[in-house]
Amino acid sequence: MGNGNIVNLVVIGTVAFDSIKTPFGEAESIIGGSALHFASSASFFTHVGVVAPIGQDFNMDELSFLKERNVDFSGISILNGSTFRWKGKYGYDLNMAVTIDTKLNVLELFKPKLPEHYKYANFVFLANIDPELQSLVIDQIKNRDAYVSLDTMNFWIEHKREELLDVIRRVDMVVVNEAELREITMEHNLLKGARKLLSMGPKTVVIKRGEYGVLMVNVEEVFLCPAYPLEDVFDPTGAGDTFAGGLLGYLSNVGEVSNETLKKAVIMGCVMASFNVEDFGPNRMKSLTHREIKDRYSSFKKCIEFGDVNL
Repeated sequence: MGNGNIVNLVVIGTVAFDSIKTPFGEAESIIGGSALHFASSASFFTHVGVVAPIGQDFNMDELSFLKERNVDFSGISILNGSTFRWKGKYGYDLNMAVTIDTKLNVLELFKPKLPEHYKYANFVFLANIDPELQSLVIDQIKNRDAYVSLDTMNFWIEHKREELLDVIRRVDMVVVNEAELREITMEHNLLKGARKLLSMGPKTVVIKRGEYGVLMVNVEEVFLCPAYPLEDVFDPTGAGDTFAGGLLGYLSNVGEVSNETLKKAVIMGCVMASFNVEDFGPNRMKSLTHREIKDRYSSFKKCIEFGDVNL
């Protein structure tokens, strides 16, 4: 399923069928999953490789829009059984998803294996999967200078805490939401929590705050970025993975991780997430253009920049 291109950024996660209901509409059995949302964003900036399991009920033609952007699917495993399914709903507080049903299906059989050309990627994103599987992926990476980032969720924090802490020690960046940060660190204050998480090993902590934006912290920098202001939000599902795709896709594009590139990458992540929430699933990302991304980045920059004052 590969396309022969060099893979600069690899994502390990899920491809799923999602059924979603919000106050603004609903969608049944649309494609989703962390790896898909990540790749739909990152593919605007760099060559992406995807590692994820799918069942025999999944039609790869569903991913044609990503193939057109040179996404490499050599890491997709077609397993006996059905594709992972998630059903959820949102009230008017779109920061809170209510899970109605989860069917792991082939995800229960998933043992990620990196294709040989994925092992030399410069950037790797470990999406929200079992931390033991995340660690298994790190063991396969042959590029010792690879910049590795991870996401997680409350289930793993509660049920596989030690395994999660072990893998956190091995990565460069942790991308989590506010609740996850507090649960990992036992700190209510986000800045204190970020500092504590940094002491566990990663160089940078990125905290997703939904409609309130993002807080990025490392030993040298504290950077706060608001969310892009939108009047209409239809479906926040996958926004966090779309954000991560924009962030790491941009870093992969520039090929350098510094405080300046990290700040721009965070802003780009927020820009990409702002498009994702405008429609259900990856629908908005399918029609998105580079021109729209550039225009929104410029518009966002005007919203948040300010000069010095004389006092």
